[in-house]
Amino acid sequence: MIMKAPPSKALIIKINLVFLACFFVAYAAIILHPSSYSTVYHQQNTLSLVKCSLPKCHHKVEGGIKMKVVLEKPVRNETKEEKKLVKRENPSFLDEMGRGMKIGMVNMDDEDVTEWKMHGQIIQVHFEKVSNFLEWKDLFPEWIDEEEEIDGPACPEIPIPVFKTYGYMDMIVVKLQCENSEQGWGRDVFRLQVHLVAANLAVKRGTRGWNKKVKVVFLSMCRPMVELFRCDDLKKHEGDWWYYEPDMVKLQQKVSLPIGSCNLALPLWGKEINKVYDVSNTERVSSKTIKREAYATVLHSTEAYVCGAITLAQSLVQTGTKRDLILLLDKSISKTIQEALTKAGWKLKFIKRIRNPKAEKNTYNEYNYSKFRLWHLTDYDKIIFIDSDIIVLRNMDVLFYFPQMSAAGNDGSIFNSGVMVIEPSNCTFRMFMQRRKEVVSYNGGDQGFLNEIFVWWHRLPRRVNFLKYFWSNSSNEVSVKNQLFGADPPKLYAIHYLGLKPWLCYRDYDCNWDISDQRVYASDVAHRTWWKLHDAMDKSLHKYCGLTKQRKIELEWDRKKAGKMGVKDEHWRINVTDPRRFS
Repeated sequence: MIMKAPPSKALIIKINLVFLACFFVAYAAIILHPSSYSTVYHQQNTLSLVKCSLPKCHHKVEGGIKMKVVLEKPVRNETKEEKKLVKRENPSFLDEMGRGMKIGMVNMDDEDVTEWKMHGQIIQVHFEKVSNFLEWKDLFPEWIDEEEEIDGPACPEIPIPVFKTYGYMDMIVVKLQCENSEQGWGRDVFRLQVHLVAANLAVKRGTRGWNKKVKVVFLSMCRPMVELFRCDDLKKHEGDWWYYEPDMVKLQQKVSLPIGSCNLALPLWGKEINKVYDVSNTERVSSKTIKREAYATVLHSTEAYVCGAITLAQSLVQTGTKRDLILLLDKSISKTIQEALTKAGWKLKFIKRIRNPKAEKNTYNEYNYSKFRLWHLTDYDKIIFIDSDIIVLRNMDVLFYFPQMSAAGNDGSIFNSGVMVIEPSNCTFRMFMQRRKEVVSYNGGDQGFLNEIFVWWHRLPRRVNFLKYFWSNSSNEVSVKNQLFGADPPKLYAIHYLGLKPWLCYRDYDCNWDISDQRVYASDVAHRTWWKLHDAMDKSLHKYCGLTKQRKIELEWDRKKAGKMGVKDEHWRINVTDPRRFS
C-alpha cells in the first residue's frame, strides 16, 4: 500500500502568502476606485458625515431662510478613565433629604455624581441642546400678529425630553451655566431651555403624594430664574447650590404658557372683538382657595399725576370690577388730595420712597424704584398694576388668571410696565433691594430694572395696554388707531397716554401737536376719549384736574412757537374754550 506524504510546511506557507497577496490587491482596488465597487457604501458613509436638520441648520435672515450645513464629527465613545468628571463637594442639606430617592439629573453629564448614588437611584435625563441659531429675539419678538390677520402666531420649538419615558422622581438636580460678567447673559436660550426642562420634569414626573414635595436642586453661580422658580420656593442656598420646593400649581400654570412672547398668553378674542377669552384651561390649574386680588397704582414725590389717578379709579369703577383699588402714596401728597383720592375709589396705603441709586438728584426717576413697594402688598395674592396715565375702558378682571410677569410688549424684547400682573412677596421685594445697585436699567427707571429681573415674561394683547403712540405718520396707521381710540362701545381695554397728559393740555385739542418731538403721541380722538371719561365723574373731583399758572404759560408758549414754525396741522390756530384757561 502506497502512502501519500503530507505537504511540507514550506508549501503551506507559500499557499497562504499567495492568498494574502490576492486579498491586498483586491482591497487596494476598492480603495482606489470606490465608485466601481461600492457606490452604495460610499454614499451612505458620506450621508453619515454630512447632514442638515431643521433645528440646527436653519436660521432667520432678511428675505428668507438661510440653510447652513452641519458637519458632524464621528463620535468617539470615551471611557470613564478618559472622561474628566468634575468632582465637587455636595451640599450639606443633601444628608437631610434621606435615602432611597429617585434622582433625575439634568445637564450634569460632566459632573461626578458618585456620592449622589448613596441617596438613591440616578436617572440621567437626556435632551437635544437647542440650536445655536435660535436667538432670544426669536422667542421675544417686538411685534407679533396678535389677531391672526396675516400669518397667525407661532413660536420656534425648543427641544425637550419625552417625559413619558421617565418614571416619577423625588428630586431633580440641574446644572445651570451663567455668565454674569457679560451683558445680557440672562437672555440665553440654552439657559431658558434648561430651566424649562427642569420645570416640566417637576410638573410631569415629580413625585405625587399629600406629604411629599418635589425637590429641585440647581448647581449654579447665578440665581435660577425667579420667573419659574420663585423666591418664596427657595428653601436653602449654600454656595453654588440652590434648593427649591416649587408650588406645583403655580409651576404647572407657568409651563402651560408659551415659551416666549412670540405667542399670546392671553388671546382675548378671535376674529370677533366681543369673543371673550375662555379661562377654563387656566381655572383647571388654579388653586381652589379664595383669591385676594386688587388693582393698584402708585403716587409719590409730586401731585402732578393726581388727576390721572382719580380718573383711573373712576374708569375702573365704571367697568364694574369688584376688586379692591389700592393706591400707594407717600407723605408728599396733601391731606386734601388724599381725601379726593379716597372719594374717587382708592384705598390708601402709605409708603416710604425708594431711591434709584443710579439716578441724578432731583430728576424724574430719582424715586421711581418706589414702585417696588407693590410687592409689599402681601394681603393680596395677585395685583394688576396700572400706571396713573392710563384709563380703563373694558373690564380687565380676566388678567387675574395670569401669572407674574404678564404684560404687553413695549420695544424689542422688553415689556411695558404700565399694566402688569404681579404676585406680592416680601422675599421678592428683598431681592429687588439687594440687586438695585448691580442691575443696569436700560432706561434708568423701574421698567428697565424689572425687565432685567423678569426676562421671561408672558405677552398680554396690546389692547390691554394700548400705547398712544404712532410709529409713523402714515394715514393708514393714524386711521386704524384713531378708530380704536374712539370706538363706542370700546374695542380697547385701556389707553396708555404717552407724551403730554390730557389734563396738562387744553381740553380743546391734544397739545402734543404743538411740540415737534412730541407729535408722535398726538391724537385728538384719544384726547376726547379721556375727557369724556373725566366729564362723567363726580363734578367735585374736576377741580383736581386744574391747570397751574406755570402750566398755562407753557401751553401758550408752545402754541406761539408752533404758529411761528407754521406747523401744517394748525392746531395752534384752534380757539381755546377750555374754562381752565381763564380760571
